[in-house]
Amino acid sequence: MPEPPRAAPPAAVPEAPTRMQANSAEQATIGKGLFIKGEITGSESLYIDGKVEGAINLPGNRVTVGRNGQVGANITAREVVVLGKVRGNISATDRVDIRAEGSLHGDVAAARISIEDGAFFKGGIDIRKPDSKAAQATGTTGPVAVPAATPSIHEAHNSV
Repeated sequence: MPEPPRAAPPAAVPEAPTRMQANSAEQATIGKGLFIKGEITGSESLYIDGKVEGAINLPGNRVTVGRNGQVGANITAREVVVLGKVRGNISATDRVDIRAEGSLHGDVAAARISIEDGAFFKGGIDIRKPDSKAAQATGTTGPVAVPAATPSIHEAHNSV
């Protein structure tokens, strides 16, 4: 009996693997068996699966604290993903993502934050607009006057 015709395999999209390879090539890793004490600075993304104490300053890059990662440091980066344990403040220009198995004791200052069900978080949250850098550069920091629209429910209730 003749073999049924086979459908042509779907065309491979080379962009996704190339992008992944480029990201992994530009990401340093602190393995499970490593302990670093001090300041980490640089211009590439970082994956932490070991222990770090001190300060992590990677502006414009991503810091990922893996499931085995234990960090006792303030972190400054573009994006921070927490799957392990972090004790320290996080400042991100883009987003902070605390995954279900992640734990964060510290304050967060970021444009966006995501806390999955099951994650542990103890600290304060400061949502910053992405253009706050431009405002600081022009010297227009501080409170901005916003015209009052209608009285709030609390104000309306108290005035009756």
